Amino acid sequence: MSDLRATLRSLELFERLTEEQLDWLVSVSRPRTLADGEVLFHDGDPDAEFHVLLAGGLVVTKVVDGREEVLTRHSTEEEGADGHDGKPSAAHRFTGELPLLTEGGYVATAAASGPATSVVTYPRQVFFEMLGRCHGVAAVLLPVLAWRIKSSEVQARKRATVEALGTLAAGLAHELNNPAAAVARAAQELGPAVDRLVRTAQSWGAVADGAERAVLDRLAAGLDALPPPATSDPLAQADAEEELADWAEETGAEGAGLLAAGLADLGLELGWLLERLEGVTEPALPAALDHLAALLETRALTAELRAAGPRISQLVAATRDYANLDRAPEQRFAVTEGLENTLVVLRAKLTGITVVRAYEENLPELTGYPSELNQVWTNLVDNAAEAMEGSGTLTLRVRAEGGCMVVEVADTGRGIPEESLPRVFEPFYTTKDVGKGTGLGLHLSYRIVTQRHRGSLTARSVPGDTRMTVRLPLAPGRSATNGPPRPPGPSGPPGRSGPSSPSSPSSPSTGS
Repeated sequence: MSDLRATLRSLELFERLTEEQLDWLVSVSRPRTLADGEVLFHDGDPDAEFHVLLAGGLVVTKVVDGREEVLTRHSTEEEGADGHDGKPSAAHRFTGELPLLTEGGYVATAAASGPATSVVTYPRQVFFEMLGRCHGVAAVLLPVLAWRIKSSEVQARKRATVEALGTLAAGLAHELNNPAAAVARAAQELGPAVDRLVRTAQSWGAVADGAERAVLDRLAAGLDALPPPATSDPLAQADAEEELADWAEETGAEGAGLLAAGLADLGLELGWLLERLEGVTEPALPAALDHLAALLETRALTAELRAAGPRISQLVAATRDYANLDRAPEQRFAVTEGLENTLVVLRAKLTGITVVRAYEENLPELTGYPSELNQVWTNLVDNAAEAMEGSGTLTLRVRAEGGCMVVEVADTGRGIPEESLPRVFEPFYTTKDVGKGTGLGLHLSYRIVTQRHRGSLTARSVPGDTRMTVRLPLAPGRSATNGPPRPPGPSGPPGRSGPSSPSSPSSPSTGS
């Protein structure tokens, strides 16, 4: 006991204690020795305790998207001390205060680093009694907690930026895949198609007279004037293609299948073709059909290129607007453009989901930071898509209301549990399985909306109806009420009911 008393007295956390306070502290201490790699506590464990490091070291980690990230290291040795971002020396000697102060569970995992790690542990009730009995403890603990708040905010923003870039890259890669593949395929097939066109043109010119050539010229011109094919029954289209191919083969055409596929894709049938081939003699008919088939193939490939090229340009433009490259950080912008660019980036995740846009007409522009708001839209839409698991309705509503722009992202997914709803904006809090979410997305979205744009972000949820509502002041630098941002509270359109988030994020820290 005397050794423990001397060790506790040497710690900055307890150096201001009286002899009586120190005696009490020793009596309630629970010493523990950890082997190298032994876990002190796990991420998600609900029964949090306060731990004081006496000797050795601790590594604090968190599993993010299946990979383990080191958040910080604590060490009693100067060489092993992690001094990132000006970490106070006292911060190395205790951990676990955050979940105790917020009445939550651990938000990270701590394991021993080295063969001689020893700690003393204090249960929840003892920790709070310690704060009441020993005022000197709070004087050391609170500045460390403030540093941890700042440090975790920096880490959270860096991680969120990386995640946003990853989402942008993944979405862009997925969306570019189809038009890029179409360009590559069309370019590869265009050469042989042009060769066939030249060969069939020579064969057709050798057997056709002037009147017959005029017939085929009119037929080709008629193809250019055709409207886009209406959505048709696939079975009916397959029957039409088969009928065309059988007839073309009977005439002796070599490209019967190519001709039939090209005409059927345009929604045309055999009767249409026979009507427009009147005037072509039977000996010249096979050459006419082969030349028409080659012409259809070439035009189809060039149409693919014409469609894919602008699609790539649109994706690049949407990505540029999403990231707001080469623009001033604060600017005038239309909020609906950011929402539309976000839908483009997340198109792959919205497969099978119906997107409904309810944008009020003649919306005013905002002054703010569109690239940061795009991170907010990405988080909200991504969470909604995940909650619907590939099936449901995503509704985006935008309206002007009382000096504010109101953006609502609603989904028909599984909803947020009522007990979790008040905490969804807290840092590191997530309802996802361990390792599948950082718990930072909604927290940073809240910070961007409330601190950077002086607005508010609130949540309402019942199964089948979850709504995230963002209110942004139209006038820069102030809210609609000219007051500071308030914590999320009950909100939503009239006539709706359900739980809402009553609190703002608590101090963001790993408690480590």
